[in-house]
Amino acid sequence: MRIVRRCSASLAVLLCASAALAQGLTSRTQVEELSKSDVLLDVVVTPKNGGAPVTGLTQQDFTLTDNKAPQAITLFRAVGGSEAPVAVTVAIDAVNTSSTSLGLERSEIDRFFKANNGNMTYPTQLAIFTDKGTQIQNGFTKDGNALSGTLDHDVLGLRDITRSAGFYGAAERLQLSIKTLLQLAKYEATLPGRKLVLWVSPGWPILEGPRVEITAKQQREIFDTITGLSRALREARVTLYSVDPLGTADAGSLRLFYYKDFLKGVRKPEQTGFGDLALQVIAAQTGGLVLNSSNDVVALLDQAVADSNAFYELSFDPVKGEPDEYHQIEVKVGKSGLVARTRTGYYSGK
Repeated sequence: MRIVRRCSASLAVLLCASAALAQGLTSRTQVEELSKSDVLLDVVVTPKNGGAPVTGLTQQDFTLTDNKAPQAITLFRAVGGSEAPVAVTVAIDAVNTSSTSLGLERSEIDRFFKANNGNMTYPTQLAIFTDKGTQIQNGFTKDGNALSGTLDHDVLGLRDITRSAGFYGAAERLQLSIKTLLQLAKYEATLPGRKLVLWVSPGWPILEGPRVEITAKQQREIFDTITGLSRALREARVTLYSVDPLGTADAGSLRLFYYKDFLKGVRKPEQTGFGDLALQVIAAQTGGLVLNSSNDVVALLDQAVADSNAFYELSFDPVKGEPDEYHQIEVKVGKSGLVARTRTGYYSGK
């Protein structure tokens, strides 16, 4: 068992994480040796009306812009199948999920592990997030039955922070959640290939509203956290998925749609708010999916993993900009009826 330990740094600081390499993953490919000055994208193409990822495309089918300026694609590779360099982390969120819902969440994840006779498509690991820290269980494996056994034997202790702890409890859950995601990104950066992080949670609090006031200093800290988190997730090649385990019980909840007000990339500290740090916002900005409104959590997890059945690796030389300058990325497919999904932007380095 490896433990990602909590650190005492402030919300705006990237946190330390485990440097251990998981066993059983493929060695680094040409993609991993790209210059750090390049931006690498994992692109999923699907029909506009939904459906399975599309295979068989070539570099000539794609166009890419950085802040609306066309960019040359410097590397292209079509990837797919169970042998693709992909690793999956299933994160159980025991901080932002009620005790009642947590039991259902665990049973659904257990079903996910046991499906297909316990044969996982990609190397998978289990991470359990509590207010005591985050435990990453036993490394990566394709043995879903072994993962199920680990889940059965794990005991989630009573939480000190509850969903009913008021504003300050909500603020503490938000801070702890962001710290944990930063830690996980740093850990995933030590591993080769693309990583899918399936965060099973209704999401942490979106502290926005008429009674929520933040100072210019707090906005600066939020902006620094946004830029640091964006870099950490991009450099680790993490695609984040928000998987809401509450199903139809969450129907009509504000979090199901309110996050959409914050999807546009933040360009200046004075534009920031706590909503820009919402789980659903971060997931969408990494090119992942926001999955909710279904009592079949297994189907939602399957949908997330299916994103790696076929995808495309593209890289380009980024447009030079000022430190922490936001760059909007847009990838388009030149075939009718298809849409490309990837991370929506990046920040210039310092």
